Amino acid sequence: MDRYATLRAAPRPTVPATFNFGTDVVDAWARDGVRNAAAPALIWCNAAGQERRYSFAEMATLTDRLAAALARRGIARGDRVLVMLPRIPAWQIAMVAVLKLGAVAIPCVTMLTAKDIDYRLGNSGARAVITSAAETGKFAAAPAGTLLVAADPALPPDGPGPRPAAAAGWVSLEALLAEAAGDFRPATVAAEDMAILFYTSGSSGMPKGVAHSSRALWSWRRSAEHWLDLGPGDVMYCTADTGWSKAGTSILFGPWARGAAVLFYDGPFDAATRIALIARHGVTVFCAAATELRRLVALDLRPGTMPSLRLTVSAGESLNPPVMARWQALTGRPVLEAYGLTETLMLVANYRDTEVRPGAMGRALPGLDLALLTPEGRPAAAGETGQIALRLPSPQVMLGYWQDPARTAAAMVEVAGQPHFLTGDNARADADGYLYYEGRADDIINSAGYRIGPQEVENALAAHPKVREVAAIPSPDAERGEIVKAFVVLHDGHAGSPELAKELQDFAKRLTAPYKYPRRVEFVAELPKNAVGKIERRRLREAEKAAWQARQAARHEE
Repeated sequence: MDRYATLRAAPRPTVPATFNFGTDVVDAWARDGVRNAAAPALIWCNAAGQERRYSFAEMATLTDRLAAALARRGIARGDRVLVMLPRIPAWQIAMVAVLKLGAVAIPCVTMLTAKDIDYRLGNSGARAVITSAAETGKFAAAPAGTLLVAADPALPPDGPGPRPAAAAGWVSLEALLAEAAGDFRPATVAAEDMAILFYTSGSSGMPKGVAHSSRALWSWRRSAEHWLDLGPGDVMYCTADTGWSKAGTSILFGPWARGAAVLFYDGPFDAATRIALIARHGVTVFCAAATELRRLVALDLRPGTMPSLRLTVSAGESLNPPVMARWQALTGRPVLEAYGLTETLMLVANYRDTEVRPGAMGRALPGLDLALLTPEGRPAAAGETGQIALRLPSPQVMLGYWQDPARTAAAMVEVAGQPHFLTGDNARADADGYLYYEGRADDIINSAGYRIGPQEVENALAAHPKVREVAAIPSPDAERGEIVKAFVVLHDGHAGSPELAKELQDFAKRLTAPYKYPRRVEFVAELPKNAVGKIERRRLREAEKAAWQARQAARHEE
């Protein structure tokens, strides 16, 4: 029996009746007599050269202090608290303190505008805000009575020096941490109690709130165990932003549940700096999006540059095979890709010491049952594309879309009498259960009856030595309904031309089925991406459709 089969055969852990991440993880590690008290939970540094390490014992004390201070100011169990902080230790402290209260954390990226924030405050009914001093101006329209807490990102929260003065109407986070905890008693949180609320892009244009329970926070340790392969003594470095669910599973909930330390760097992206951080801090497990890894492999690096690194993982977008091969040549190990979404977090992964198949995002995580459903609602055959669906009940699935029962109900379907959650993502499976991503359900290109997944087209073109990045979308066509169009970013030193477009088309035909080649190629300087660097095909698709409609209207006027 191979390792994956062994993992699948292991008994599924029972969801506890209650779970408070602050007490059952952070405080539990702080009380662990086996673990060295000086072992770090968090290694923080920034571009200015500041550095600070925090043990689990220190984190337990700091989160108790902040939770007690928030409670004295009226924040209670079930209250929503918006946390919008950069990569500073205050983020972990604030998130855990909120959870200790039994309140609901709403992590947000600092790139949000005042309009974005107003929507989240209104939609969530948040009673408190914790943000950095530099961002307080964005909260001018916060409802009266909202507790406003500001952190100074220039200092570690408990670092030396004078306490910074807060803006008018705001209380300093550093001042709250200086208060004694008193008789603070963490809340007992039921497994089904809401614990965290993520906001993610909605198809209607407004963000949708994804509500998760405490059982989900408990369950995310499974991907940290099987995919990230973490344990005490590991140092995990994930470059995701603090507002995204990936940060929760790979910077906070997953690593700390497994007793691993986290490296947290506050500074702009620089490829050489990333490598230096991994080497200097003894990072053992590194997680980065495919876009970032593409930049890292472009460096002139020698094998052995990162001696402590034993595992690299990636999620959020598929990693092109040429980049995978270059990273493996550098580190001696393949990148273990995984797949998940905000509503469930990680569902599919590749695993240590198991076969990694080119282009595959892996197999279902142990303890999860997945199905691939065709548009007709039947299970897809091997090699056939279908929408990924998670069999319920599952501790990982969300409680629902916040204040949107209709949208929640629309994401559920019954298959052979068993409820499933629909992910909205398509994949195909081989005979051994490896899944291959085929794009969002609305990304599929239907050309003259052929259903074409954009990922295979993108992988083919990305293998061309002149191509840096590529995105494939459906382009309206009078004859075929839709055809494949590729937006291509070239490496420096190359320029787009009709001759190069033809070269790329012929190149794609040699690597994939001829009907999948891009009949249209457009060279662009850059591709639209979201805040975490993921290519947004939707924006390209909408622009392409609008341009088509404009051309059609112009022809009718003639």
